[in-house]
This record gives sequence, structure tokens and C-alpha cells, in this order.
Amino acid sequence: MSEPAPLGRRTRQLRNVAEPIAASVFFAPEAHIAYARLGFVNQSEGELDGIALFDWDVYFLSRAACMGHIHGEVAAAAFGVFPRDRVANAITRGWALTDPAGILAAREHGAVTALQRLLGGIPDGTGRAVTLLQRGLDAAHSAGKPVFAGLRSLSWPGAPLGDLWRACDLYREHRGDSHVVAWASIGLNGCEACILNDLRQGLDLGSYVRTRGWTRAEVESAIAALRERGWIEGEALSAAGREAREAIEAATDAQQLSIIQAIGEDLDELLALLTPWRDAIIASRGYPGRVYVEQAGERARQS
Repeated sequence: MSEPAPLGRRTRQLRNVAEPIAASVFFAPEAHIAYARLGFVNQSEGELDGIALFDWDVYFLSRAACMGHIHGEVAAAAFGVFPRDRVANAITRGWALTDPAGILAAREHGAVTALQRLLGGIPDGTGRAVTLLQRGLDAAHSAGKPVFAGLRSLSWPGAPLGDLWRACDLYREHRGDSHVVAWASIGLNGCEACILNDLRQGLDLGSYVRTRGWTRAEVESAIAALRERGWIEGEALSAAGREAREAIEAATDAQQLSIIQAIGEDLDELLALLTPWRDAIIASRGYPGRVYVEQAGERARQS
């Protein structure tokens, strides 16, 4: 498999450091305390590697709420990689407890409070990192990016860690939306896209995809479809599968060109600022590493 183009390396570098800062909210006990005040009962089934497993109902609703009081079918279409009914039913249950403003306020409070703990306060350089990220995000294209556009419609929190979290979340969701466009454009469904991603990461075939709620039968059908395309041989990606999966990633990269160009020569400075914060979050079990992912996949596969 060929090496990613310079654009790909740059967008993926930024993805790798921004993701744990943005997504730490999904694992933060501070966020679940805030959701409990709205009436949500934490449905997480324990923890792995010192990190709580997902509470899927609040995950779906808190992530979708930036798009407004939307129907669950719309949220499922935007997220892409989850079974439609799983998302739609969670959204329906969630709107019976709260509204977009309520869940968004709880999410922001949980995210900022968690980052204060994980980073030990406001790190030096936070304002500069936000400025650079905002410069890139201001240049981002939103066509075909529903979750990103929803986040962009919100006002900025107005506090250093809140703005840092929002900026990283915007970048994360822009790439996520871009990725859905990339794999959907070649006729994959969400289960198939998950399986390709798992294998690209070296995870066992048919394992982590099950954490997304796909049934054993749905996973087996998706694996069969990918074998028919010639993208899976044995338990791994074939040469054609690796090439196809890299093409999806390259198509994702290309949609972020305007962001990277706008940050320009300051990208190395931005990466240098974000990297130790990413590392601190992971070291403090604020975001999962490889052990969590492997254990979660094996647990789901055996269910």
C-alpha cells in the first residue's frame, strides 16, 4: 500500500491529536453526572481498562443535538455506521427527557469539567491553539457535513477549555462527515465500512464492529459482501481491500484540504501544542487506547 500523500499525512496528524480532546466527553464521568440531572440513567455496562463503556443513548442524543430537534432517522443517516433502529429509538427516548438546549448544555459542562481534571487546568498555549484551529475551521466547506454544520451553528462556549473542546469537536465531526461521504459514495453500508476500518487497524474480523450494534447475521452478511468485492481474503484485507480502504481515507483527506491550507505553516506549531494534551488525556484514562478497543470488540463478538 502506498504512503498517504502529504495532505493525508497532515490531516491525519491533526485528527490523531484532536480526537481524544474532542471525544473525551463520551467517557467522562462528569458528563454522565450532568446527563443524570436531566433524567438519563447511565446504561454503561461497566468498564474496560479503567474506562467506562459507552452509554449509547446519551452518546447518540448528545452528539445529534447540535443539529436541532431532529428525528432519529436523520441522526442515523448522519452518523452512518450504526444500525438505523438503534439510533432512532435512542433519539426518541432522549427527546422524552430533554431538548437540544438541555442536552447540549450538559454535554458542554461535562466536557469542560473533564478537561480541567484531565489537563490539570488550562494549559499554556490554549488560546493560541484555539486561534489556529478556528482559522482552519473558518475555511472549512460544510456541504455534505450535517454534524459539522450543526456544531458550527452553535455559539462558542467563550472559555478557554470550552473553546478548545469545541474547536477539536468541529474538526473531528468534519472529518467524520467527510468519511461517511467517502465510503457511501462507493456503495458501502455502515456495517461494511466498520469492518474495513477494523481490519485496517489490525483488529480481529467481525469483532469491534459488533460494538456498534450490528447483529451477528448483519456482520456475516457484510463480510460476505466484502469478500465478493475481493476486499477480504481469509481473516484480513486483501491487497485490493487495502487499496480500497486507503482510497476511502484519501477521499476523506481531500475534503479537509481547505482547513489544512488555512492553518498553513502554523500546523506544526498546532500539532506541538495539542500532542502533550492528547497524551495526558490518554494516560489519565480519559480516552481509550488499544487495550480497550480490543477488549470491547471481543466482548461484543461473544455477546
